[in-house]
Amino acid sequence: MHWAWAAVLAWAAPAAAQWDDTLSRTADWEPPPTADVEAEALEWLNERDPDDAARARFAEVWAEGRPAVETALLEKLARTFALGNPQAAELVALCASPRVHLVPPRQPWLMDSDLDPFEANNLRLLFGRWLVHEEMYDEALEYLADLEPDGVVAPAGLLFYQGVAHHALLEQEKALAALDRLLDGEHQSPRRYIAVARLMREDLAGVRPDTLDHIARRMRDIRRRLGLGRAGEKVRRMEDGVIESLDKLIQQLEDQQDAAAGAGAGAGQGGIQSGAPASEERILGGKGPGEVDPKDLDSGADWGSLPPKEREEALQQIDRDFPSHYRDVIEEYFRRRAATEEPR
Repeated sequence: MHWAWAAVLAWAAPAAAQWDDTLSRTADWEPPPTADVEAEALEWLNERDPDDAARARFAEVWAEGRPAVETALLEKLARTFALGNPQAAELVALCASPRVHLVPPRQPWLMDSDLDPFEANNLRLLFGRWLVHEEMYDEALEYLADLEPDGVVAPAGLLFYQGVAHHALLEQEKALAALDRLLDGEHQSPRRYIAVARLMREDLAGVRPDTLDHIARRMRDIRRRLGLGRAGEKVRRMEDGVIESLDKLIQQLEDQQDAAAGAGAGAGQGGIQSGAPASEERILGGKGPGEVDPKDLDSGADWGSLPPKEREEALQQIDRDFPSHYRDVIEEYFRRRAATEEPR
């Protein structure tokens, strides 16, 4: 995850430069002054009657200089909480290292209404940020979804990670709401957040339900969940939804072919006339040698067990009818269609 973000950030800056800055944006949030956060952190620690060692450590943490970015301020604050709360110390240690278990320890104490909101909100952000980096988006939103920017010391980070999690789960409205609030505070946010937020927003604007792009994203999310050991009812429903969407797409292709055949106009020219490349989202009509009949493939034949030669011929036809990077999606679809014919 970390290297992927680094790669995105490396090429995001030119896209950011093209953003239209003529629109006036007014944020409904602002980052708190570092001095105010330090003072509140010291007050929090004093209420827990720290020993001399804890006081000395607090002084070391906050003497390291004013944080250049708000995430560093959040980490300073988390280290302060670790001085006065053993559970916070364990959480800070967890978030400082890559995940080693499929299921990380849950932190129900962070949701305790008796916990100081100053501590609870910021530690929830720390933990949620870590879960996003580990691609555990559903779990991250359990801690991040209802937080507000004015309740944490890293408001831009909160909105960014909310946007990332919702974007990954294809929750478009919620993702756009978080990203728009982040972009409203462009001039008070880290540049890397703004650059990636613009890319995510533009990406979401082009997503349409039941297109191959939308289906491919859903299948990618299913693979992510399976890689995390999630194979329950929710994932099975998602798989069924993907199959249903692909059935609909194939039916649309058949209807277009039938309509073209029935029209009879342009006989002998039943192909694509334009020399321009087809859009990735367009369902191409026309029949050609070796065409795969979706009805035949949907008849219960075991796609995964086709002889290698026939299987490759079928895949070549798929490559001609669909963009090449959807080959895996289509192949996986037929595997799952074959599996649905078998009792679960």
